[in-house]
Amino acid sequence: MFRLFESIRAALSALRAHSLRSILTSLGIIIGVAAVIAVVSVVQGLRKNIVDQFQGLGSNTITIQPHTPFRKQLEGQFAKLTYGDLEAIEARVPQITDIIPSVNLPATQVSWRGQEMTVFSVVGTVAGYQHLYEQYPELGRFLLQTDDSRGRSVAVIGSDVIDDLEMEDQVIGEYIQMYGEWFKVVGALEKRGELLGISQDNFIVIPYSASRRVLGYAAERNIIIQLKLEDPNQLEAVKQRMTRILRTRHNLKEDDADDFKIQTPEQLLESFNNIAGSITAVAAGIVGISLLVGGIGIMNIMLVSVTERTREIGINKALGAKRGDILLQFLIEAVALCLIGGIIGIVLGYGLGALVGAYIPDFPPVSVPAWAIMLSLGFSSLVGILFGIIPAAKAANLDPIDALRYE
Repeated sequence: MFRLFESIRAALSALRAHSLRSILTSLGIIIGVAAVIAVVSVVQGLRKNIVDQFQGLGSNTITIQPHTPFRKQLEGQFAKLTYGDLEAIEARVPQITDIIPSVNLPATQVSWRGQEMTVFSVVGTVAGYQHLYEQYPELGRFLLQTDDSRGRSVAVIGSDVIDDLEMEDQVIGEYIQMYGEWFKVVGALEKRGELLGISQDNFIVIPYSASRRVLGYAAERNIIIQLKLEDPNQLEAVKQRMTRILRTRHNLKEDDADDFKIQTPEQLLESFNNIAGSITAVAAGIVGISLLVGGIGIMNIMLVSVTERTREIGINKALGAKRGDILLQFLIEAVALCLIGGIIGIVLGYGLGALVGAYIPDFPPVSVPAWAIMLSLGFSSLVGILFGIIPAAKAANLDPIDALRYE
């Protein structure tokens, strides 16, 4: 144990004697680790934010969207979900507690008392939308079922609409114009801020019947269907039943692929996790290359160090140092170089990730999981061992007499 501590002390003393060279030698390790920590911190922060949003939807929520295989897209064919599909599901699937349609309308110019702005997100839906997506009004009310059934021209608006139109306190009961129609404002939504630099408050909700009128009744409109189940344990059975209903309504043959997707929040989250995993894998590739370059640099510097300290090695051996002691000292130096580089890289990477998060408005706080830190330090240590073993072995194998004669 004493020899181990003595080897560590000697190794750290040698690194401290050439501190600038040690830092420059570790530069490849620093860059690699900083890159992977920065990417992981941003991705994990974003993942936590998205996980929190999906958890709000609940495990008994299902989203059905149209899906067109790439081959059919090339042929100019695009899948569609209609209100008739929703009615068929509602009538034939008794396990459903809530089912709502939503249609995304094109961006539009909105005007109020001579002020104008562009709203990029207008959704036509029904009353249950607020509970499904936790979109609650700060002022006034949300849509009512009677708003949809009676075709009322009412709207619930986001905070950006209020600010850009300079409506101030004059919100509820005012009329805004869009799509060539006048809509009475009955509610103002709670502010949600930005996600990835995109405002979530440049947003208007109108009744589904009003959206059909705006878009025209002539053609069946493409919709998204969201629903909730009584019992989450019935999820798979309900999905199979809805699949049969939709395939029959869409006249799909047995060997035809589904032209729709039935997804739960867990599946959507899994898709995001796959994307996050791919980004992390790319970062791992970056750190792998940087660690390889850094490891080669460390091996070269350590070989130079062995040559410079040949007489020192000879003196140590003459005083009784064994081959294993010399081997351990130089190996510890290499590992210490990599670990120092790894620690600096972790600090720089976290700082870089936090800077990116601070630069993007309302970006979720960055997060560095413990596994990323341990993995970075583990890889750094491994690189130190792999690339330090050759210089350490060269130093340990020096003949003490030849080493003492070295000038």
